[in-house]
Amino acid sequence: MRDQTLFDKIDLHLIRVLHTVLTERSVSRAALRLGMHQPAVSAALRRLRELAGDPLLVRSGAQMQPTEVGQRMMQPAADILRAAEGLFSDARHFDPRTSTRTFRIAASDYLDPQFLPRLVAAIKLEAPNCPVDILPLSAESHYEGQLAQGEVDVVIGNWPQPPQGLHMARLFEDEVVCLVSPKHPAVRRGWDVQQWLEAEHIAPTPAYPGARGVIDEQLAGMGLQRQVTARCAHFSLIPDMVASSLLVLTSGRLFCERFCERLPLVILPSPVEFPPLVYYQLWHARSHAGAATRWLREVVRNVALMLRNQ
Repeated sequence: MRDQTLFDKIDLHLIRVLHTVLTERSVSRAALRLGMHQPAVSAALRRLRELAGDPLLVRSGAQMQPTEVGQRMMQPAADILRAAEGLFSDARHFDPRTSTRTFRIAASDYLDPQFLPRLVAAIKLEAPNCPVDILPLSAESHYEGQLAQGEVDVVIGNWPQPPQGLHMARLFEDEVVCLVSPKHPAVRRGWDVQQWLEAEHIAPTPAYPGARGVIDEQLAGMGLQRQVTARCAHFSLIPDMVASSLLVLTSGRLFCERFCERLPLVILPSPVEFPPLVYYQLWHARSHAGAATRWLREVVRNVALMLRNQ
C-alpha cells in the first residue's frame, strides 16, 4: 500500500478514537468518553488495526493492554489532536500572555514621536513573549504588497486619500502648523501666504522619485508652490535642523509640540489653510479576521487615543 493511499484513509475522527481507546484501554469506556455507541467504536478500531497492521490493543488477563505499536502511537496521536485543536482555536482566540507570535508594523515617523515607543511598550506589556518589528515607510517598502504577502500586519501613516483596496481605520487628526527657530523673522513680524511661500522650507525626502508629500500635494491643488531648500529622509532629525537655522518645517502639531519641549523652537500658525492631517492604520483582507491582528489593531487604536487625549 502506497503511503499516500494510506494517508487518504486516515481522518481526525480515527485519530481521536485511536488515542481514546489506547488511553482508556477499553472499547466500552472509550465509547462513553467519545459519546459514541460501542459498535461504532469497535468498527473504528477494526479500521485502525487494518491500517496499522497490528492489533493495537490486546487482552492481558482481565484487562486490555496496548501493543508495542499501540504504545508508540499514543503520543503522536495526542500531538496530532492538540495541533488540530490549536489550528482553529488560534485563528479564533489569541492569548497575548502566552503567544510568541511576531508582530510587524510599518509606520511613518511623521506621527507624534511618542507614538511608536508607547505602542511597543503597550504590546510588550500585554504580550511579553511576542517579538515586535517596526519597519519604515520608505521608497523601498511597497507596503501594499507586504500586507498582501503577510510580511506586515498593519501600516500606520497619513494620506490625503488612503489607498484603495485595503481595510482602514482612522486613528486621529492633527492640525497643520509651522515649526521655526525663535530667531526666524516670522516670530516677530508674522507672515502672510506669500512670505510663507518664499521662506526656506525643509521637507521629508519623497517616498519615490517625483513624488510629492502631503503638504506639497495640497499646495499644488491650490495652485501654489513653496520654496523647499532642504530635504531629509530622517524626519525626526528635522526639528534639530530647524532649531539651528531659518528653515521652516510644516507638519502636525503633535509632532512639533514634542520637540518644543527640548529644543529652542516656536510653533506658528500656518498662513495657508491646510486641512488636518489624518492618520490611519491600514491592513489587508487576509488578516482582517485573525484574532492576533485584531488584538494588535485594538492596541494601536488605544495608544493613539491615549496620546490624542493628553
